[in-house]
Amino acid sequence: MRKISGTEKTFKQLLQNTKYSIHYYQREYAWQYKQVQELVDDLTDEFLNWYDPAHDRADVASYGVYFMGSVVLAGRENAIIDGQQRLSSLSLLLIYLRRRLLDLGVTIATVDQMIFSESFGTASFNISVEDRESCLRALNDGKDFDPEGYGESVKNLYARYQDICDLFPEEIDDAALPYFADWLTEKVYFIEIVTETEQDAHKVFVSMNDRGLSLTSAEMLKGYLLSEVADDQRREKLNDAWKAKMLALKELGKSEEEDCIKAWLRAKYAESIRENKKGATPEDFDLIGGSFHKWVRDEHARLGLNSSDDFDRFIEEFCKFADIYIRLKHWEWEFSEKQPYLYYNAALSFTLQSQLCLAPIRVEDLGETIERKILLVSRFIDILIYTRAVNYRSMDYSTIKYAMFQLTKRIRNLCVDELAAQLGKEVADLGMSIEGAWGDFRLNFYTKKYIRHMLARITDYVERGCDQPGHYLEYVAVKSKRPFEVEHIITDHFEWYQDEYGSREEFEATRNRPGNLLLLDKSTNASINDDRYPDKLPVYGSEKGNVLSAALVAGSYQHNPRFLKFMGETGFEFKPYDEFGREQIAERSGLVGALVLALWSPDFGQLAVDGLAG
Repeated sequence: MRKISGTEKTFKQLLQNTKYSIHYYQREYAWQYKQVQELVDDLTDEFLNWYDPAHDRADVASYGVYFMGSVVLAGRENAIIDGQQRLSSLSLLLIYLRRRLLDLGVTIATVDQMIFSESFGTASFNISVEDRESCLRALNDGKDFDPEGYGESVKNLYARYQDICDLFPEEIDDAALPYFADWLTEKVYFIEIVTETEQDAHKVFVSMNDRGLSLTSAEMLKGYLLSEVADDQRREKLNDAWKAKMLALKELGKSEEEDCIKAWLRAKYAESIRENKKGATPEDFDLIGGSFHKWVRDEHARLGLNSSDDFDRFIEEFCKFADIYIRLKHWEWEFSEKQPYLYYNAALSFTLQSQLCLAPIRVEDLGETIERKILLVSRFIDILIYTRAVNYRSMDYSTIKYAMFQLTKRIRNLCVDELAAQLGKEVADLGMSIEGAWGDFRLNFYTKKYIRHMLARITDYVERGCDQPGHYLEYVAVKSKRPFEVEHIITDHFEWYQDEYGSREEFEATRNRPGNLLLLDKSTNASINDDRYPDKLPVYGSEKGNVLSAALVAGSYQHNPRFLKFMGETGFEFKPYDEFGREQIAERSGLVGALVLALWSPDFGQLAVDGLAG
């Protein structure tokens, strides 16, 4: 192996006006929501530990640093051998910051130069991969992009950018944003390892990743707990039980065994969480998120781990909660009529669901009681998500984790009736409601994903009410040959409607009301996207539409006894429209609001008794 050099570099020094390549045989960009969430949370939490609104931007120079690890580069081409997942994700974060800053009328040249730069008269992205170019260019220019038909890397890049938009915390507001951009570029450090040849770079990569296997926090927790069990035979049985649970959890996916233990400890034992203020120290919740084995050892007395029997009990408890966690995950990933809200919430990337659902469950609870508690908690989350969405309140992890942890403690170990009553009180104490904010609710960049899922739930509800098969799973499917999109009933042609609307802004505000929105499959939506309302009606009433689009067409009310029966039984005032203007949009928005209230009004008392969703 030839000479190797390692240099400490800031993020700015690493990327500014510097080109990197990723060879075609390297792995795809594969990060998922969880990895991006951890990256955004770690960076923003560290920044917020130092940030003070009273500071000047120059004060960022005295803020603490964050170490991002090493990157391994090879040869003259600056080929990234190790670190492309992190660098690609951080480039997406830079693009997000650039777009936000431009909206504020702020340009930070450093950020621009870290994303793309000019070489031999041609501007290109600093991490240069040809098939990613069109996606990154669209994101960087703030334009729409359709990842369909592209490879895995492009689809993941596009999806992770949307995740960053959702995850970026409200605490870093418009005033703090330039400070964060400065801190990210100047105070995030790497070790850059450069080799002369690619072969040497791969040797370095292998030696860094394969020399010895560090024990995970889960493995160290196991060693500690079992070492405190006095009886040899009992210790052996507990070891076998632990290993079986670890294997089952690992089959769920990467790091699921660690995520399970974190969710269990936070749900059942954590008592404190770091406050959202400068200089606040990590507490139970935060420490469990890191080296939880050390937290258990340090807090063993508080956890009641004082004798061999206590440790025996603790391991048995974990095994039971691991089984429940595995069931929760399967319900999140595969739709079940028995536990539908788990799937709904997971589809909207609510990542604290396992913690909350485990909180009220007691060790002695049996199957039906466990399922009823899970149903109640997941229903509360469902109502919370849409209440906050309609009120334009963020659901990103950093914004809600404090409130959700406090809720975790309030519902811990409650019986079914107590849990139902407490969750009803939680909704009443939110200080906001769907009904109160409905008149101002509009489709925008933030609400788009919630409205898409909302329309899917409503359409499915009406279909089932008319004794038809529900198609919710088709409406929300991400990987589908026939993906569904939000369709505006009134086409985006302000010039057609100037007599009715005083300004473009007024037209857009009305056009984005829920009453002007439907779900249609992508190809159908594209085929009628530029048509006037009367020309759309035949499609709305055909097999290319659905029950909500068909309700706009007069013919749908003839010889349709199931639909008429549904209207009669529920009181929903569906009606057809020959024309569709401001008045009709307002009327139909009221109808959609009534449907939303039917689907998202608290029903904890009924669920506590019936134990069935429906």
